[in-house]
Amino acid sequence: MSQSIEVLNLRTQRDFQYVLKMETQMKGLKAKFRQIEDDRKTLMTKHFQELKEKMDELLPLIPVLEQYKTDAKLITQFKEEIRNLSTVLTGIQEEIGAYDYEELHQRVLSLETRLRDCMKKLTCGKLMKITGPITVKISGTRFGAWMTDPLASEKNNRVWYMDSYTNNKIVREYKSIADFVSGAESRTYNLPFKWAGTNHVVYNGSLYFNKYQSNIIIKYSFDSGRVLAQRSLEYAGFHNVYPYTWGGFSDIDLMADEIGLWAVYATNQNAGNIVISQLNQDTLEVLKSWSTGYPKRSAGESFMICGTLYVTNSHLTGAKVYYSYSTKTSTYEYTDIPFHNQYFHISMLDYNARDRALYAWNNGHQVLFNVTLFHVIKTEDDT
Repeated sequence: MSQSIEVLNLRTQRDFQYVLKMETQMKGLKAKFRQIEDDRKTLMTKHFQELKEKMDELLPLIPVLEQYKTDAKLITQFKEEIRNLSTVLTGIQEEIGAYDYEELHQRVLSLETRLRDCMKKLTCGKLMKITGPITVKISGTRFGAWMTDPLASEKNNRVWYMDSYTNNKIVREYKSIADFVSGAESRTYNLPFKWAGTNHVVYNGSLYFNKYQSNIIIKYSFDSGRVLAQRSLEYAGFHNVYPYTWGGFSDIDLMADEIGLWAVYATNQNAGNIVISQLNQDTLEVLKSWSTGYPKRSAGESFMICGTLYVTNSHLTGAKVYYSYSTKTSTYEYTDIPFHNQYFHISMLDYNARDRALYAWNNGHQVLFNVTLFHVIKTEDDT
């Protein structure tokens, strides 16, 4: 504002010179009028012409005067804003001075509690937009998976990394995204079985994955290093019977969202179309299933947000979210939500409810996409 006022002040000084010039011309006009009064008849024609010329000279000064008035008004507004801002800052300073650190800390905690209460009033959202990607790292083969635990505490930002879609049992752990980027590995796990595909998920401290050459789901605890549960997913196709469009034994896709743990797959009974099953996270028992009409082999990838499955139409350039199925209403719709497949081949795409982001493995690049959700505010009358 100080710079703006300085510029306006310089311009005002410049315009003031025009005003002085106009004042001189006005005095000249006044003298001419007196001459006209003294001898109207003899000098009328001559002085009229001179008067007209003087008036023509004055015409360009009119916009200058208008600008001068505008600038003067703007300077006045600036000064008023500065006075208001000074008053506000003084008030803040006085208010802060009235509280000690502990009181201020308690006020912050109270505000955080109120904010969390407000967040609870946001129901699960509907996907509206995908932006990005943000490239986090370039590593591994063309195909793989990386993830964080959506149920981990805010201080727990461990990253798990599983390269390749087959013939591998090694899971690499990093304490944070920063360690993941720098390659500072904290621990490795040697799983008891090889995995199939890239559609694993870490949920509440355990890894869920599809056992190689089977439709068996494994729950493996990172803390104990043991298999806590395993169960066959009845009728689910496996070993490239019903994969996504890119193949890679991606028949069974395990995922998690705000509601819980899910398996997405296809069966002969559903003519190769996608089946969605909600799983018990402890026993891997199927709690409920929904049969869709979307062919699994025509899907590029899929992910769950708030109980709705979103399916992309390709794993290559030009891919978009093309189809969604709501388990809440058992209805589907065709969508058109584009996203930028920057590295041309996506082999893993999973939603993380804590980060409100999509984790992707894009041709040897580990990337993140931000999602925009449409929320409905809960009212006291809602049940």
